[in-house]
Amino acid sequence: MAPKLPPARFVRSLRVTGATEGKVDFELDITKDHTNRLKIIHGGTIASMVDLGGSLAVASKGLYATGVSTDLNVTYLSSGGKVGDKISGTAVCDKMGKTLAYTTVTFRNQKGELCARGSHTKYVANAWKSQNGTELFTPPEGAAIAEDDVE
Repeated sequence: MAPKLPPARFVRSLRVTGATEGKVDFELDITKDHTNRLKIIHGGTIASMVDLGGSLAVASKGLYATGVSTDLNVTYLSSGGKVGDKISGTAVCDKMGKTLAYTTVTFRNQKGELCARGSHTKYVANAWKSQNGTELFTPPEGAAIAEDDVE
């Protein structure tokens, strides 16, 4: 059975609205594909945004590779919205060490109310180029890098 929401479609509907070192703001226009049977944003959609948002926060610290997830938690506080609404998120890299990076992501519904919060821990040891953790991993010479318009 094919997944209801192909990954590329989800990622393309998420917009980064601001980024500084260690912090990324983003938003998602909620469509039918993002909702559950109650016609509100599905918890899995928010969990996916915690995963992606945490990775973006790590990347905003200058890493090309963002490691792998070791832990992800989401607390749902109220409805994030329904079809036609917008949900906004802020992801922050709270701490980055040689081995682990810790992020938090908060979500606000269209009314500006806090509707969910998440935490995401990433194993980043392999994302560092050198053993001492001072050089950032960069793409290898000649590496294929996806373009924005790739299907």
